Amino acid sequence: MEPKHLGQTSSLPASPEAAELDYVPNPRLGTRYLVRFAVPEFTSLCPITGAPDFAHLVIDYVPNATIVESKSLKLFLGSFRNHGAFHEDCTVGIGARLFDEMQPEWLRIGGYWFPRGGIPIDVFWQSGEPPKGVWIPPQDVPGYRGRG
Repeated sequence: MEPKHLGQTSSLPASPEAAELDYVPNPRLGTRYLVRFAVPEFTSLCPITGAPDFAHLVIDYVPNATIVESKSLKLFLGSFRNHGAFHEDCTVGIGARLFDEMQPEWLRIGGYWFPRGGIPIDVFWQSGEPPKGVWIPPQDVPGYRGRG
């Protein structure tokens, strides 16, 4: 389970499918806690027009045996920069991949997308009911309010 990216020079993967996520042993196995990644500058491409799309992602999870290594997560998320997919596919796909590979106790992702065609789209996915006894703060990303 040796990380491939940590401490190494790593290039941005050509696609999300080509990206390799690294998982390391949970340093606090047996303790229930929440991990949050805030990604305020996520980008992908519209699959129809090729125009850039921008989002603020918030990924929360309660680990089991492993945690995701943050550099590999950064490279995985950066691989969407030249990837064409709808907001729903990006958001749910990221959450599902992390959940399937890492197998945390619980995971949720909020994708707060900036307007496309004048309509902001927010996409939310979670693996199931939040675990009892774990503090899960609100994501607190404000809805798009324009420039007024």
